[in-house]
Amino acid sequence: MVLRYYIPLLTPGFRPQLLSPSTMSKADIMTAEKTSQETQLEERQTDSPAFNAEVDALRLPLRGRKLTAAIAFVTGTGFTLFGYDQGVMSSLLTAKQFEKTFPEVVVSPAHRNHATLQSLLVAIYELGCLAGALSNLWVGDKLGRRRTIALGGIIMIAGAILQAASFSYAQMLVARVITGFGNGLNTSTVPSYHAECSPAAQRGRLIMIEGGLITFGIMISYWIDFALFWASDSSAQWRVPVALQIIFALIMVIAIGFLPESPRWLLKAGRPAEAMAVISALEDKPPSDEKIKQTYEAIREAVLLEELGPTSGSRHPDKTQSKDVPLRELFTGGRGQNFRRVSLGVVIQCFQQITGINIITYYATLLFERLHISDTNSRIIAACNATEYFMASWIAVFFIESIGRRKLMFFGAAGQSASMVLLAVLGSLDHSAARVISAVLLFVFNSFFAVGWLGMTWLYVAR
Repeated sequence: MVLRYYIPLLTPGFRPQLLSPSTMSKADIMTAEKTSQETQLEERQTDSPAFNAEVDALRLPLRGRKLTAAIAFVTGTGFTLFGYDQGVMSSLLTAKQFEKTFPEVVVSPAHRNHATLQSLLVAIYELGCLAGALSNLWVGDKLGRRRTIALGGIIMIAGAILQAASFSYAQMLVARVITGFGNGLNTSTVPSYHAECSPAAQRGRLIMIEGGLITFGIMISYWIDFALFWASDSSAQWRVPVALQIIFALIMVIAIGFLPESPRWLLKAGRPAEAMAVISALEDKPPSDEKIKQTYEAIREAVLLEELGPTSGSRHPDKTQSKDVPLRELFTGGRGQNFRRVSLGVVIQCFQQITGINIITYYATLLFERLHISDTNSRIIAACNATEYFMASWIAVFFIESIGRRKLMFFGAAGQSASMVLLAVLGSLDHSAARVISAVLLFVFNSFFAVGWLGMTWLYVAR
């Protein structure tokens, strides 16, 4: 049953449809349409003097491009933090002081089981991310986008402090789980917040830039690790890079307090005047402007459609607090195609990770050392790889609107596949030229991923 949703994607000329033939009865459709019409005719607050007066009283000081830039800065900081936290462990795993503090990560012929302990220290962070992202199903709509992001940032600060103050392997494990939990909250909220607060015409590029900032964080972490590589007589060699992520988290937590909430969430929470004020500020136009009214009504109608269904008890999302939708609704078909949407989102995000990109991100230095490159040169090449990775991410920013999402994803997947096939072949050859080409192919793999799959999965799923 699941395959029938994906086989058409490989068909030339296929164009995804947002809506499928409805499985709702005619009576349900007529009821929904009648409710929608009644809502528009009876409750069009945009024409109400009292409603407009309330909106005027909520006028935001930051407006237009300045507000859009501020939102982009804060969400970008969140993803820079995500990238930094991913990359910072790469060079630390083989740092002298890190190995001294955590001998469990030192892999040697006498301690082969330490390879498992080293891998666990890296991977445990992802388990925390998974738990944080899943918890957003229950806390995200209750807290709102801003408070969820702030909560995620605070948890990451606590986790970073515990990591930097660690003196045992067990403490570091727990600290990385905590940090990952906060990151999971952020990465499952920031794209939605940014998409809901961005002008439609700029949404694609802004979210692609946001994805590119993940690589910016990775690049920074690699170069900081390399700079402190020479402080081999002090634990600052690894404690400082780990602690520096606190700066990004603090900026995000403080700055998000000065930004407005998502208009979509405000409508779901029964705060229509605030939603209208935010839309007006984002477009830098008065609430009486017809475009602002249309945008407001479009979002309001979308929220209304979410409320329609067998479990819905409200037809007026701006009058009541939004209710919890049972998880089983995610597995239903019909007009909303919930199961297909969820399946596409989950599969795309999963396969982004299954491409193996994090093997390079987390173990870049070790991978280059396995190619018989010296310790110092491995760190330099890893940092250069991250820099090139960041530069390649900008290609998608400039072509996302002209080429489109699916074509870039196919392009990236094809390039990554070819790179991995060549790496597998060259890995079996014991020759210096093969090792050099293998190192180059790691750069190539990252480049194709940056173009087709880095920010694209956040954008496609949010849309």
